[in-house]
Amino acid sequence: MSRFSSSRLAALTPYTPGEQPQDKKYVKLNTNEAFFRPCPAVFGAVGEIAERLRLYNDPEAKKLVKAIADNLGVREENVLATNGSDEALAFAFMAFCDEKRAARFPDVTYGFYPVFAAVFGVKAHIMPLDEQFNINIADYMNTGDTAVIANPNAQTGIALSLEDMERIIKSNPNNVVIVDEAYVDFGAESCLPLIKKYDNLLIVRTMSKSGALAGARIGYCVGNKELIADIKTIKYSFNPYNVGTMAQAAGEAAARDKAYYAEKTGEVIKNRSALCRGLDALGMEYLPSKSNFVLAKKAGMSGEELYLKLKDKGVLVRHFGGRIADYIRITVGSGEEIGTLLACLKEIL
Repeated sequence: MSRFSSSRLAALTPYTPGEQPQDKKYVKLNTNEAFFRPCPAVFGAVGEIAERLRLYNDPEAKKLVKAIADNLGVREENVLATNGSDEALAFAFMAFCDEKRAARFPDVTYGFYPVFAAVFGVKAHIMPLDEQFNINIADYMNTGDTAVIANPNAQTGIALSLEDMERIIKSNPNNVVIVDEAYVDFGAESCLPLIKKYDNLLIVRTMSKSGALAGARIGYCVGNKELIADIKTIKYSFNPYNVGTMAQAAGEAAARDKAYYAEKTGEVIKNRSALCRGLDALGMEYLPSKSNFVLAKKAGMSGEELYLKLKDKGVLVRHFGGRIADYIRITVGSGEEIGTLLACLKEIL
């Protein structure tokens, strides 16, 4: 750290991305990437765009926004495209949290929430999950804070029902509820039906998971037009050309192929069930997931030890500290990748 760094920078604990090792080839089940390719139309769309890369991209991302709006059944005024969902979340923290409105989120969730709170100087009210790692919805009702809820929850994969989400949103009419739906396509209920009903609901999504476009960095916000206008003010004060030309073309093509991605997310759900059956056979415990990953542990072995033993065998999973230090997070991979993981676990255990 330089001698010029601010006191805020000195206090930061930055987000740690999942490993992207280059030393050898791994069965990579650590960062919740898709095991399937993007839809065929993406390849054609990206290939045709090279000539336009000398020009600035459309700052409004109009074609991408229209494709997303059409896919979701909302109006274009209800959508804003961003450089990954991380940027969407950062914009939302800047727009809807301040010295009077703290951010409120769980103690076990997506690791960027506390980082954003620290970066933007926002007070954070961190609410503990219960012993089964469930969100206590009473912690988020009538709070006066800006609630930030990943549903399904990052790291646990556990999802709240649409009914419970509506109770939270309805109880906070004077505060925004940010719902991070990065993993919603893998079996959870989306809050999209509530967009027209509540003006305090902002949904954040990504094409990195179910869209198989993690490297393209495409996220978006969905909400009423006033909330989207607020986010736009932040965007145009920070990074107007935030979604590149190639990413816009890829995202538009992906958003228009609902059938392909419905088939692929169905395959993920099927593989998740196979993974859980394999974990059952090995006597491992795991949380009920509605995501493209499973949080699992084995009694008598630490999560770190299990992670390291798997890595030594060429299989990467994710290990976290804190309350889930006993667990490893396993991305739902292809059938072959799951078979390799389970075979390695059997050898280790």
